[in-house]
Amino acid sequence: MRLQVSTRLAIFAVLELAAREGSQLSVAEIGEKYGVSSHHLAKVMHVLGRAGLVRSVRGAGGGYQFAGNARRMTLLDVAQLFEDLNSVEQGAADATREEQTLSDVLGEIDDIARATLGSITIATMRKLVDRRAAAGSRNAEAGSSRRKGAPLRPVR
Repeated sequence: MRLQVSTRLAIFAVLELAAREGSQLSVAEIGEKYGVSSHHLAKVMHVLGRAGLVRSVRGAGGGYQFAGNARRMTLLDVAQLFEDLNSVEQGAADATREEQTLSDVLGEIDDIARATLGSITIATMRKLVDRRAAAGSRNAEAGSSRRKGAPLRPVR
């Protein structure tokens, strides 16, 4: 499944804000991390705000805060704000049996993708991101502490 840029940005923004629950981040801070324009991200944040997933904090040091429940909100909750995930593309009446069958298979794949997105909470996704970060730092430490040319694991 390929997600639109806006959908991906929305997921990234929600993950960033959920990691800093209680504090806020500006559109510029989030945009800088992901290399996207503040203008585009501001549109995405507006949609998230209208849906009640984030809240805008005005004034000096303002920005956005996470407003949802990370244990209940799923990736599907975010994605469906930007994607048409419920459409079922029907084959044309004059489609061949092969075309109809392929359409059925692709529909099943879409169903599985929707179910997967609906089963992964923001809290779970945050844990996965944090695990990856921890593994990356462990790998970086192992790489810098070993002698050049030495094996990563002891040879037995």
